[in-house]
Amino acid sequence: MKKAKSMIGGIKENFPSGLVVFLVALPLCLGIALASGAPPLSGIIAGIVGGLVVGFISSSNVSVSGPAAGLTAIVLTAITDLGAFELFLCAGIIAGLIQLILGFVRAGSISNYFPNNVIEGMLAGIGIIIILKQIPHALGFDQDFEGNESLFANGFNPNYFTELFGGIHVGAIIITLVSVGILLAWEKVPVLKKIKMLPGALVAVTAGILLNYLFKISGSSLYIGSEHLVNLPVPESFSDIGNLIILPDFSGFLNPKVWIVGGTIAIVASIETLLCIEATDRLDVRRRITDTNLELKAQGIGNLISSVIGGLPMTSVVVRSSANANAGATSKLSAMIHGAMLLVCVLSIPFILNLIPLATLAAVLILVGYKLAKPTTVKHFWNKGKYQFIPFIATILAVVFLDLLKGVGIGLLISVFYILQGNMKRAYYLSREELDDADEITIKLAEEVSFLNKAALKKTLKNIKPGSTVIFDARSTSYIAGDVLDLIQDFANIRAKEEEIDVKLLGFKTSYRDYDEDEHSHILVTHRRAM
Repeated sequence: MKKAKSMIGGIKENFPSGLVVFLVALPLCLGIALASGAPPLSGIIAGIVGGLVVGFISSSNVSVSGPAAGLTAIVLTAITDLGAFELFLCAGIIAGLIQLILGFVRAGSISNYFPNNVIEGMLAGIGIIIILKQIPHALGFDQDFEGNESLFANGFNPNYFTELFGGIHVGAIIITLVSVGILLAWEKVPVLKKIKMLPGALVAVTAGILLNYLFKISGSSLYIGSEHLVNLPVPESFSDIGNLIILPDFSGFLNPKVWIVGGTIAIVASIETLLCIEATDRLDVRRRITDTNLELKAQGIGNLISSVIGGLPMTSVVVRSSANANAGATSKLSAMIHGAMLLVCVLSIPFILNLIPLATLAAVLILVGYKLAKPTTVKHFWNKGKYQFIPFIATILAVVFLDLLKGVGIGLLISVFYILQGNMKRAYYLSREELDDADEITIKLAEEVSFLNKAALKKTLKNIKPGSTVIFDARSTSYIAGDVLDLIQDFANIRAKEEEIDVKLLGFKTSYRDYDEDEHSHILVTHRRAM
């Protein structure tokens, strides 16, 4: 009885967020299928499986899975090369199997090595892209497909802004403004915020449909035509739905190209999923931690099922997950509700869904994008200093102007560079900065001294003048690389004797050595004599 009450409570809390994600996911599923050169229903199938199957298995409380814009180029190229969507579905099955294996070998732990500033930069970059890609839909210029997450997917068009402002539809702008007003009111007005079972997105969508209907019956030029509305295939009967589903051609398993495509999809989809999981865990207000190995297994099972019944491959998706978190989702039940709504509505009321203006959905996504790319987030990392801010801002720019994976890769490289630079600088510090005038120099070693610090230490030792006293202080050090120990040994045993440099070593112990215990044991004897 308690469990039933808890489930009902969970539905009450997560139904509004599930509805919001459903409204956001519907055009994205269709748009990604269109961009991938796949049947329209394949995107919807992937969304349904991502919600119901992956949502049920996954331990993530916020993330939502579905067809991913990041895979569109791979899918489009693969379908073209293989010559048939039926053959491509075999590659999706292979990708699912590989992801299952990755989950069992615990490859999900790679997500622990993504720095927070890079993850936050990725989210902010996605937020900026969402806003920029939805502005045309908000203005009624709907020539780009929904779900495209690259600004220059079709190459840079120098006439883009001329075409954009030349194609403005006033009716779409009015519906966008009304929708934004409703959504903001639902967030800011205390009385409306309490009506959790009536989400602002549903009210905005209803208002958009009604406004457009009023434009139509009044004969106004503000009326928005079908080219500016959701475009879902409408089957005339249930048998038609069966005809729209395409099943795999299992002879594709004998084609080496299919296996290559499957492996490529598995790697890219797994990386995107792990990035999204790391990001959405930060969006979760309760900061719950997702089991990433279980997530890879869930994605693998989801891709297997989706491909067997004619769906596109999927990942955990930042846009839908962000919309879910911002709408107040408290558990994975929200993702499952979104999947169930996709299934029910596509089967029963596609003609109603086709009345929804893209301008209304653009309003929902623009607010989602703003929350991901808030100026306060930029200010937060600015205040943290250049070592945090530069990788953060570089990730944003690379995600916006290149793509998600390249952006994160560039952010990681810059972060690693700063880590190495910081490690080299902090390996030791000197008691006197001016070596030329120093008679006694204390080189206090850091807690860890790696081979990367060898060059800097060598340069310091080179500048020590004859007749000086050099103290190597390792009392706070837990690890010194063999390269550095050899450098100190050579300095103490050879050059120090030749130039009458008095060398004192403090705190050196055998546990520093990461090489053979006997091979360099004489270094300690030499040290004791030097002291």
